Amino acid sequence: MHGVSGHPPGAAADARDSTPPRLMLLMLVTMTGVAPISLYILVPALPVLAATFQSDISIVQMTVSLYMVGIACSQLIMGPLSDKFGRRPVLLAGLGLMVAASVGASLAESLPQLIAARFLQALGGASGMVISRAIIRDLYPRERVGAMISLVIAVMMVAQMLSALTGGLLEITFGWRAIFYFITVSALAVSALIAVALPETRRARAASSGFRGDVRSLIGNRAFVGYVLCQVLASQIIFAFAGGGPYIVVTQMGRTTAEYGAWFAATGFAFLVGNLLCVRFAPRHSLEKLIWFGLALQLAGSLLNVILSLTGINQAPVFLFGVQMIVMVANAIVMSNAAAGAISVRPEAAGTASGAMGFLQQGIGALLSQFGAYLGGHSTTTLPLTSAIFALSLACAAAMFFLVPRRNVVVSEELIEKAEEDEAAMM
Repeated sequence: MHGVSGHPPGAAADARDSTPPRLMLLMLVTMTGVAPISLYILVPALPVLAATFQSDISIVQMTVSLYMVGIACSQLIMGPLSDKFGRRPVLLAGLGLMVAASVGASLAESLPQLIAARFLQALGGASGMVISRAIIRDLYPRERVGAMISLVIAVMMVAQMLSALTGGLLEITFGWRAIFYFITVSALAVSALIAVALPETRRARAASSGFRGDVRSLIGNRAFVGYVLCQVLASQIIFAFAGGGPYIVVTQMGRTTAEYGAWFAATGFAFLVGNLLCVRFAPRHSLEKLIWFGLALQLAGSLLNVILSLTGINQAPVFLFGVQMIVMVANAIVMSNAAAGAISVRPEAAGTASGAMGFLQQGIGALLSQFGAYLGGHSTTTLPLTSAIFALSLACAAAMFFLVPRRNVVVSEELIEKAEEDEAAMM
């Protein structure tokens, strides 16, 4: 029953019926995007911060790297808390922490103060990333979760692409502290919207259920482990390529950093297209079919890049990034639907499942980014990096093939919904 679930009972069903779809989408996008947008909006001001605090750029970089650590820690903490205390209170508490930390960052008089404020900013703000996935699972049946996650990511990516430009304009016009004024106001606006318009969506839970029981149940479920490994390994393709790409383009190919930025933006656009395709086709195809389609396309694209590396053809950016765009389209389809599968295994523990998945994605991603940089910076060809991406694609497929059981029996969504409603009524 946990592997496939229909419409959620109780408060979740009421929330979906009472909240306009566009308003719900707006809330999901803003709560998901507030942390990553706040990450990238500061990047253009890093050289200015180094000059202001008379510090080495590597120390200033900690305002970004420790922010990412804060995002990873938040995923692990906020997800289980939202299962225990509800989505609304944990989300509002997290956003409140972000507002306070953003005010602290705007008043920082030293670099350590700024770094500490950034960590707390991420710890609070990332609550929206993990809880948004749980809310989607609360509100929608299993086969629609992947499409909704893709839709939220697609809309959020447009804003995220503009965040660095926004940060640069704010710094040039008003100074670097204006960036934190902007983040503070934005976080306050998101908090107000959530407080006014977001109903509680958490499912009814048995009195005996708790964090330890949820963790044991999830870890002991092969399907959950398979979906999580598939999603996390797919995400590492992005981290590895982002880590090695600059060294390959600038050092190996002798191109400019601006050209690399343009090619990297093209892969981001391909990821956006993949999410939009997922939104388009999810209503007509099962979650598993979409995952396997994405895995097949991802394997084909990554294998093609290995072949082009062996022949030396993709030493030109147009071939390396052109094929990688195919991989990224597939990657978006795999990640969204594997995430949907993971948080649907035990719907009442969707927050814990989402948090564990997000923590692994961010934590391992930091290591894979460094590994990708090593492969790109210590090689004379693209072969080591493209081989690593092909290996990750194979690992994704292996996780699905060996761990996720085949669904031979099609269970009626209507019967599941009725059973869940009856169970909720008995409680």
